[in-house]
Amino acid sequence: MNHKLDISVVIPLLNEEESLRELFDWIHGVMEEHSFSYEVIFVDDGSSDDSWKIIEALAEQNTAIRGIKFQRNYGKSAALQKAFEITKGKVVITMDADLQDSPEEIPELYRMIVEEGFDVVSGWKKKRYDPLSKTIPTKLYNWTARRLSGIYLHDFNCGLKAYKSIVVKSIELYGDMHRYVPVLAKYAGFANIGEKVVQHQARKYGTSKFGLNRFVHGPLDLLTVVFMGKFGKKPMHFFGVIGSLMFVIGFILALYLGAGKLIDLIQGNSAPLLASRAEFFISLTAMILGGQFFLAGFIAEMIGRNSSSRNAYLIEKKL
Repeated sequence: MNHKLDISVVIPLLNEEESLRELFDWIHGVMEEHSFSYEVIFVDDGSSDDSWKIIEALAEQNTAIRGIKFQRNYGKSAALQKAFEITKGKVVITMDADLQDSPEEIPELYRMIVEEGFDVVSGWKKKRYDPLSKTIPTKLYNWTARRLSGIYLHDFNCGLKAYKSIVVKSIELYGDMHRYVPVLAKYAGFANIGEKVVQHQARKYGTSKFGLNRFVHGPLDLLTVVFMGKFGKKPMHFFGVIGSLMFVIGFILALYLGAGKLIDLIQGNSAPLLASRAEFFISLTAMILGGQFFLAGFIAEMIGRNSSSRNAYLIEKKL
């Protein structure tokens, strides 16, 4: 893939009119100082203020600026996905628009991708300027993400990240999956993931656009990402194993109960009805649930085999 630019900076935003000019001037200064060729892609995620007018005005003054405007708010994942599709830089850097991410980190992030060969470099806001109501749940969330994903990053939700271009072209973001781009990258075959301590600035303008509901949705999205990464191409390996195990356990228990009943009848002993025993309903439930799990895996396999993307593996090099 031929790249015309060194760096693409992707900035999703929602109602950040106060900070846009200052942020771009800061980025421009860093790029000029280090002689990078670059583009800045602002994605206006349905702002109700004058953010888009400011982006248009900036674009008239500098051809490095590109913009995407959503008719309504679709979320950060959708904003990143649309920007990733049009990036031209060999290194793609994402950052927030609220001035809490420092553009001064860009040269080192770029170097780590180009010279050290990382596929992804994630920022780590080691010293944060956030209230305890945000930092404590974040620590718990990051601990859970490390355990489930096997990627030992300190700050999954840091907006300041750098990627090889091939990485962002190989993943698909939707919902709230923007938190788990490193996890998606790992499952796409880009396992060389690094981390860099970055500056965290106190918020200068406006207020946070994310509520406490992200601490509920985040873990659920993480389970989805981990499950799809491990079993998305082979759902039968998950549902089939669980279903078969449950069915076999239920069948053995039912067989044991039936054999005991038969032995009692042969010996002339009175035996209670099987339907009067709790073990019978446990075995029946296990067999029914086992069969349902197995069928779910079978149907998922059939759907997957008809998917146009089933064998859409990325070929990085070909002779």
